[in-house]
Amino acid sequence: MINMGLMVIGGIATLVGMFISNRLKSKFEFYSQYSLRNGMSGREIAETMLRHYGIYDVKVQLSEGFLSDHYNPVDKTVNLSEPVYNARSISAAAVAAHECGHAVQHATAYAPLQFRSAIVPVVKVSSGLQQFIFMAAIFTIGSSLGKTLLLITLITFGVTALFSLVTLPVEFDASKRALAWLESTNMTTTEEHEGAKDALWWAAMTYVASAMAALASFLYLLWEYNRR
Repeated sequence: MINMGLMVIGGIATLVGMFISNRLKSKFEFYSQYSLRNGMSGREIAETMLRHYGIYDVKVQLSEGFLSDHYNPVDKTVNLSEPVYNARSISAAAVAAHECGHAVQHATAYAPLQFRSAIVPVVKVSSGLQQFIFMAAIFTIGSSLGKTLLLITLITFGVTALFSLVTLPVEFDASKRALAWLESTNMTTTEEHEGAKDALWWAAMTYVASAMAALASFLYLLWEYNRR
């Protein structure tokens, strides 16, 4: 029953995630067709934003993959995928500015980002162990060992849910910083700014869907644990 409940939650989360992911892809491709008035590439947008905030120790570099863009706080790099790094579109500007928003968060010691970075090692361990512990709990259900293993599983799912929830303010704030900078510096026109806002909103929804799925799984396991 426990396994079936998590499968249902996982199935619903997968369907919602696929819808949002496809919507994000279509939005990115749509706004990729519109060139920026200023003619700047994603790389140039990123480097300009970093300089604006006095950040000179962060490198902007090309990374492989589609929508694989990210900021790495460990080596201080803004990694932009090829469709963003070289493109001169609304999508490229939005994504590049968003990733630089994370660099600004890092430079200003934004508390949620610091907390998320601090729990990454714990999350990696929890994610790696939770499926094995969960299966062991299923096979020993009804015994004291099974209840203990279920409790450990609950804790690991709780860590994952916490990480997903903390990620939300980090991502929303990065987009807020990106959009504010694009507008205040006239990097985008009014129409371009609305397009960037739309694209980043759908990007944020991917994190919302992930967080809700993680929270639902945790609450379901909590209910099962208390019931037993």
